[in-house]
Amino acid sequence: MADLRVFQSLWATEMRRPGIAETPIPERFDRVKDAGYDGMAIDLGALDIATARGCAREYARTGLKALLTAFPTSIEALRPPLHLAKDIGAPFVIVVGQIMPLAVQDMIPVVRDWLRLADDESLPIQFETHRNCITNDLFATLLLLDAVPEMRLSADLSHYVVDREMMQPISTTVQQYVSRVLARSDSFQGRVATRNQVQVPIGFAQHRPWLETFLQWWKEGFAQWRARAPDQDGVFLCELGPPNYAITDAKGEELSDRWQEALILRRLARALWAESAA
Repeated sequence: MADLRVFQSLWATEMRRPGIAETPIPERFDRVKDAGYDGMAIDLGALDIATARGCAREYARTGLKALLTAFPTSIEALRPPLHLAKDIGAPFVIVVGQIMPLAVQDMIPVVRDWLRLADDESLPIQFETHRNCITNDLFATLLLLDAVPEMRLSADLSHYVVDREMMQPISTTVQQYVSRVLARSDSFQGRVATRNQVQVPIGFAQHRPWLETFLQWWKEGFAQWRARAPDQDGVFLCELGPPNYAITDAKGEELSDRWQEALILRRLARALWAESAA
């Protein structure tokens, strides 16, 4: 039976505290393994590709599954991440494309060129719904989906909540837009946003409506994935980023414990996966 594979992000294990050295990467892999995650995701926006290649030994040592996010600045720049993904056993590459034409008609050939390159390398790609990239805007992305039927997404809806300054309660029209994104999404990323902040502490009472909204969206996405790929595992990535994603106080200290929040998101996601079977 298909299961939900929950990943932690290597970038999310960074603390970014001034004057304090980061925990070595092997120790972070061990902590993620010991916590019961299925895998670790590498973000090439936060880690250079040479260092990322060194993580191959950590995957082999710990048995964690791999995911990879690339930020290609040209069509051909996607090729090295695709090779790295094969080396670490990632089933696909998430693309945050750094070619950003103004007009949708100019975006279409870029997306198709990346898809052709991925096909040439025999490894699927998913375009992340992310700011400051080719999928920066929800509306433009919806038009891209219409124009490029083979385009698949990795849904990080936090970016679009901020992008469109969505308001509570979510309107019927906005929900329809989100549903169109979820229908084309083959993996899902765990972060809760509000209309003004891309990542908020999920335990604060004022953020509860947004947590409930994201839980509803993830459950919808899981159900759609199960319907079209009933024998394939789902993928959920806990990606609670360090400062400046994480909100800090006047002393630069984070307002919440991201490690514990990620464990909560993992538990909630697994419960939603089970519910989505119905």
